[in-house]
Parts: sequence; C-alpha cells; structure tokens
Amino acid sequence: MLRQTLFATLLLFPGIAAAQQPQAPGPTLAAVRARDVLVCGTSTGAAGFSLPDSQGNYRGIDSDLCRAFAAATLNDVTKIRWVPLTSTARFPALQSGQVDVLARTATWTQSRDTANGLNFTAINFFDGQGFMLRRSLGLAKATELQGASICVVSGSTNELNLADWARLNNIRYSPVVFEQNDEARRSYLAGRCDAYSTDASQLAGLRASFPNPEEHVILPDIISKEPHSPVVRHGDDQWFDIIRWTLFALLIAEENGITQANVDSFLNSPNPEIRRLLGDSGDHGPLMGLDRRWAYNAIKAVGNYGEVFERNLGMASPIKLRRGLNDLWTRGGLMYAPPIR
Repeated sequence: MLRQTLFATLLLFPGIAAAQQPQAPGPTLAAVRARDVLVCGTSTGAAGFSLPDSQGNYRGIDSDLCRAFAAATLNDVTKIRWVPLTSTARFPALQSGQVDVLARTATWTQSRDTANGLNFTAINFFDGQGFMLRRSLGLAKATELQGASICVVSGSTNELNLADWARLNNIRYSPVVFEQNDEARRSYLAGRCDAYSTDASQLAGLRASFPNPEEHVILPDIISKEPHSPVVRHGDDQWFDIIRWTLFALLIAEENGITQANVDSFLNSPNPEIRRLLGDSGDHGPLMGLDRRWAYNAIKAVGNYGEVFERNLGMASPIKLRRGLNDLWTRGGLMYAPPIR
C-alpha cells in the first residue's frame, strides 16, 4: 500500500522526484568548468571591497566572495580572472557574458533587477550613502553643504541619490562627476570639490588611505539604502542558486562557529545542519551541479562571513567598521541565511 501511495504521489507531482536528482551543469557552470577559470567582475578600486595589493592580488569582501565562488565550483581559489569594471561598464559586461558574476559593490534596486536582464542573488553588505569633507570646513551636517561642489561617480546610484536628496532638501550644489572612484578620490584630495559623496563604508576606506586621515570627517547623515549583492544574468537558475547559496553557506558557518581554521574538526559532526552544510549527509551540492563538499571548500578557502568582514572591513582592518546591520540576526543585525535542508 505504501509503495502504491508513493507511486501515485510521484505521478501527480513528478517534480518531487526530479528535484532530488543530481543536476547536470547549466550553461554558466559548464562554461566555467570548460575554461577552468571563474571570470569575476570587480571594481576599479574600492578599499575593503576589491582593491589590488602591492602584489596585484585583489583584497576585499567582494574579492573574497569571488574566491568562495571559485572554491565552490572549481575547488581552487586561484582559478579566477579578475575583470575591473567602472560603474558604467559593470552591468553591460555581465549582460554580454564578459564576466560570469559581478561582485562589485552593486546596489540592488528595482529597476536594475527588472529591466536589465539581471538577477541580484543575496545581500552581502548593507550600506548607505554619506558625505566626507575636510574637517577645516567646520560643517556638522549634510544640509550645511549649501552651494558646495560635491565629487560623485557617474553610473552609480550615488549620483541619483545625491540629486534626489538635494531636491528634497532644497540644497543647491555643483556635482563634479567622474568615471572612476580613483579619479574622484584624487580630485577630492586636490581640492577640486568641497565634499565627496558615496557609500559610507567606501568613504571610511578612502579616509583610511589618505596621508592625513584625521583632516577629513565623515558626516553622520545617511541619505539612502544601499544593499549590495553579487549579480548574475537572467536565464540560468542553477548559477543563480550557486552564487546565492555559497554566500548563505558562509553565514551558516558563522552561525555555527565554523571557521577557516577549525572547519575540518566539524567534519562528521553529530549536528544534522552542519552535516548537511559540509556534505557529510544529503545531496545539497549535487542538486546544484556541485560536489558534496562545495560549502566546505568555500569555507576552507575564505572562512565564514564574519571572518571575511573582519579582515577586510572590521576592527582588525585599517577601515575599522563595526558590524552594525551586517552582523548576524542573532546579534541584532540583518544577516540571515535560510537553512540547508
């Protein structure tokens, strides 16, 4: 009787059986494996997010996410081709197939998510736009920037947010617009503009890199919501799942105290959730066309989300940002991953 009931259920709901079968590589995963390299779209330079060090190695929270994606799909963090992209060029590069994934301080907005053939996968950083200016100006709040010249990068949400904020608050300002962050940084330091407006976390990174950081102040005003997310193309749900769930895996690892250093000690854990995460039970990797150890490989490569945050943006880094909204939900933050089961 039980067999008959099960057979009838499968006839009525054939997707139940299909959903449990290991998945063949979709177009993006197949292309990544064929070339044996993940092509990651990155920024032209954003401290704490993606910035080449003195050896040319990209460092930052977005760069580490790309390493996690490479580890999950190819089990090798070195198999990445970095493609630096300006704010204007980043989405066309993804749309055209020039890159496999975009991990580049990209703000998730409704128009970007619906009109450009793109999918935002999961929020990896909650941010908001702010202002930096010289301490010598003696300003305490953004509305005192009446008549100021403000550096901003074109092709970003920052340019639109600044215009919206100024219109709403009846602020007259002169935008000084640049194609790249580095151009805006140099111009601000050279005194071509009174203030610089971009995401508050990037302002903190910029200030930390200045010759005399104490001469610059970041105002407390936050004028926008800037949820950052890795981005993929429409039309490949498997690749969307891989990118999204690799980020979720790093969050689940932090929730369970699993780190880059101790992940091996959690293999064969009696905890069912950890066993599923690390591939000791279930077929959660094969359901996305990956190895059972996909999440283990990602954690072993870069650590959990908290480790990625701390070394790139946190109090152990030159930028010294507190977790705030980017802390786990269990500690008052917004970082929350669905369960692997």
